Amino acid sequence: MPDRLVVLYRGNRPPATALIERLTDTVYATEEELPYLLPGADALLAWVTITPAIREAWPDNPEKAPRWVHASSAGVDSFLFPALVDDPGVTLTNARGVYDQPTAEYVLGLILALAKDFPGTWEHQQRREWRPRPSDSITGRTALVWGTGPIGRSIARMLRAVGMRVCGAGRTARVDHPDFGTVHGPADLRSALAEADYVVLAAPLTQDTRAMVDAPVLAAMKPGARLINVGRGGLIDEEALIDHLAAGRLAGAALDVFGQEPLPVESPLWTMPGVMISPHTAGETTSEREALVEVFLDNLTRYIEGRPLRNVVDKRRGYVVDETRPV
Repeated sequence: MPDRLVVLYRGNRPPATALIERLTDTVYATEEELPYLLPGADALLAWVTITPAIREAWPDNPEKAPRWVHASSAGVDSFLFPALVDDPGVTLTNARGVYDQPTAEYVLGLILALAKDFPGTWEHQQRREWRPRPSDSITGRTALVWGTGPIGRSIARMLRAVGMRVCGAGRTARVDHPDFGTVHGPADLRSALAEADYVVLAAPLTQDTRAMVDAPVLAAMKPGARLINVGRGGLIDEEALIDHLAAGRLAGAALDVFGQEPLPVESPLWTMPGVMISPHTAGETTSEREALVEVFLDNLTRYIEGRPLRNVVDKRRGYVVDETRPV
């Protein structure tokens, strides 16, 4: 079992702490306390994941670094710093699976909100204006889901179920994917972008995907298309996106994640027509905390018993490749 588990938290501690404490010696640390409590710990539960605190507190001496780090998130870009990535003795796991269905539901809601102009309807209601107008239909529209991991696959299934035509974009092209049908690789991405009414970003943030949606990609999108980002803010060149939105080349965007969070109040995105902003909540539900702890407790039990861990991240790629690996 871990000699000492450090739980990094902000505000509220995770639920089921009594059960965690029965399984192992547990210490709780805020981001300010982490540099003093992390050295010498055997394991780290990062209940806070979007933070520089872990990188800044990571021990210089590898012998003092934890052997297992669990991220209570799907994205692990905050953990991919050299000292952790380059140490073969450190296993990184994540909360893969918790956010798949909630994020897919959120994406469907965003697409409906954009197509039916729910923000405009709300504004008219606030002004007590009776303004009938037609709206778009999503049936038969094409959605390109960029990112073919578990979240992307859940989004594809959800959108296909409501009558949308769905295809994927990833590192490797396929024509027989069970959820996407066709997965477009880099060679034919431009033609796929030109056909898509909605482009949904659900990829992890890695060296290969940072700023992947740049000015040329935006220019390749179908005129009047809409962009949705529930992956990571760093996937988009925000300045290029602002330029394309301002020029009217895109009909709109729904953005849940940003390069800087919270989104600065001076960002033009807040007030641009056709743009919906949400505060990194696409995967959050009222039962999220319990589901996150359930995944961690399963892995903690596996760790104690010396069994393979779930959701082991390939630290070079930045996402889960193999489902399990030995401790």
